[in-house]
Amino acid sequence: MTKPVVGIIGNAYLLEDRFDIQMTGLNNFHAVDQVAGALPLMFAGVPELSDIGALLEVCDGILLTGARANVHPELFDTEPHESYEPYDRQRDDTALPLIRACVDRGVPLLGICRGFQEMNVAYGGTLHPEIRDVPGRMNHRMPRLETGEIHPDPCVVFGERHSVKLTADGVFEKMYGQSSIRVNSLHGQAILQAGQRVVVEGVAEDDTVEAIQIADASGFALGVQWHAEYDTGNNPVNRVVFEAFGQALAGYRQQKS
Repeated sequence: MTKPVVGIIGNAYLLEDRFDIQMTGLNNFHAVDQVAGALPLMFAGVPELSDIGALLEVCDGILLTGARANVHPELFDTEPHESYEPYDRQRDDTALPLIRACVDRGVPLLGICRGFQEMNVAYGGTLHPEIRDVPGRMNHRMPRLETGEIHPDPCVVFGERHSVKLTADGVFEKMYGQSSIRVNSLHGQAILQAGQRVVVEGVAEDDTVEAIQIADASGFALGVQWHAEYDTGNNPVNRVVFEAFGQALAGYRQQKS
């Protein structure tokens, strides 16, 4: 049997201030290839270029990655503000219906960071446009130097920042075989109100939602707020997520064939 195929969503980016491109981080490809045991295939986060029906005929699973751009506030009834930018409306318009299609068809779906937030919004949930502004919450943004520049050491940027308490007898607790894990943190938006089918599976020390599943999904449909794609070869917490995703992919591929 050939490898399962995982569609990885692309993100809008302006190269050299003049070339419109689609891109995604290489860590996503490595995690899908080396841990999930699948063939990574990036598709454009542009609705007219990524027909959902055709895409899901080709792919055995979908990975919704993190991204620099935030989910547009209008999608969760919040007034836009320049401090919440940048946005990627084309990715919004691609990801939200794609999420619902994957869940309806039983196509394995994994959402990371922005993808996690998209899953919540797809089912009517809302987001904090900037979690660090909420009283009592920690700064979940990536570590920076005193100058304001992003820390140059990826081991610091993606280092463990806080714990996540997992729901007793939930999907994630069973995956990990323990009630708490430690994760990285590189995000501005966060779940405010969970969507209608969104089940909270893990929360950070400051009650920020960190892990979710979609209720009554006919297949794998999980999301994590942390960047689980980072260093899956050495980080056991991140590796477990992609191992579970890989098992779901293999099962779905076998079922299709």
